[in-house]
Amino acid sequence: MKTNRAYITLTNTFSAHNYHSLPVVLTKGKGVWVWDVEGNKYLDMLSAYSALNQGHCHPTIIKALKTQAQRLTITSRAFHNDQLALFLKKLCTVTGYAKALPMNSGAEAVETAIKVARKWGYYKKKVKKNCAEIIVCKNNFHGRTTTIVGFSSERQYRDGFGPFMPGYTMIPYNNPAALERTINKNTIGFLVEPIQGEGGVIVPNKGYLKRCYDICKKNRVLFIADEIQTGLGRTGKFFACDYEKVRPDIVIIGKALSGGCYPISAILCDNHIMNVLHPGDHGSTFGGNPLASAIGSAALDVIIREKLAQRAYKLGNWFMNELKKIESPRIKEVRGKGLLIGLELKKKARKYCERLMEYGILAKETHETVVRFAPPLVITKKELQWALPRIKKVISG
Repeated sequence: MKTNRAYITLTNTFSAHNYHSLPVVLTKGKGVWVWDVEGNKYLDMLSAYSALNQGHCHPTIIKALKTQAQRLTITSRAFHNDQLALFLKKLCTVTGYAKALPMNSGAEAVETAIKVARKWGYYKKKVKKNCAEIIVCKNNFHGRTTTIVGFSSERQYRDGFGPFMPGYTMIPYNNPAALERTINKNTIGFLVEPIQGEGGVIVPNKGYLKRCYDICKKNRVLFIADEIQTGLGRTGKFFACDYEKVRPDIVIIGKALSGGCYPISAILCDNHIMNVLHPGDHGSTFGGNPLASAIGSAALDVIIREKLAQRAYKLGNWFMNELKKIESPRIKEVRGKGLLIGLELKKKARKYCERLMEYGILAKETHETVVRFAPPLVITKKELQWALPRIKKVISG
């Protein structure tokens, strides 16, 4: 098979139809560029939803992967391995938290944070058994498990998957007063995205996170930040919460922790929270395996050594300002932080993403009307300058 169409036909024959992918079949990637099976070259402006902050096939990460894959890949947590301790030490040192609990997918990490928060609520806050409540926000996206979609406000995410787990209360995003009104004696956590990525790159008002954090502290409620998509440099800070000098009680990370090579996620918190877990309470066969640990360690090294957060801040501000200069009646708003940018249109964005693909740019619509631009953080200003006139032509043409 040598054509995009042939591969897509085969995929549609044998795959569940749970994705509406752009009609391109990728076969190679390097840095910010990818190639399809027909030899066409594209600028990746999605970064696998921020899993590729370090770019495609970063040599440092690939070297770590190859080296470890030839030595030892998995032991399960029934035994110790010589990579996990080093990875966790680096992760905790970089982030300033006392403990980390490694998992695989982002959704697993969210589920882990929920379990830890609940047990903390029962054993530390002394909430009545089976009465713990977690407050979440409308328009959230935290994953695809039945628990998580159960507290989504998106009808499609819930349709056909009930019954759903109790214990979650939904409030409007970007509304501290709603949080303060909703907290009660059974509230043990507030789960929030610093920026709602999948929800359309929704950036809350300045001071929102700090106000919510203060409310949580006053009421002895855990502030739980889902930084899976916004963390590890994407928004121009190591964590998006850093913009407001907020140190969450629990941070959830994933995606770029893998360097785009292998599913790796984790939660971060201090001893007084993490120590509620005991052997047998929680686990994962693959979580913290030596291959993942070696890759995760290298992925962190690249983010820090190459100053990717600083790059995202500088280039993101410049790129967003350039996008705002595009004059088109189709544009409703350009918003974001760092290199997580949403260009909201007044009509559905799908056809514009398809046209961008024809001009060599791969971006994806979210929430129907938003084109998300989130390239690998290793992108250069020259490459963004290459993309701008093409974006302008598609949006304005």
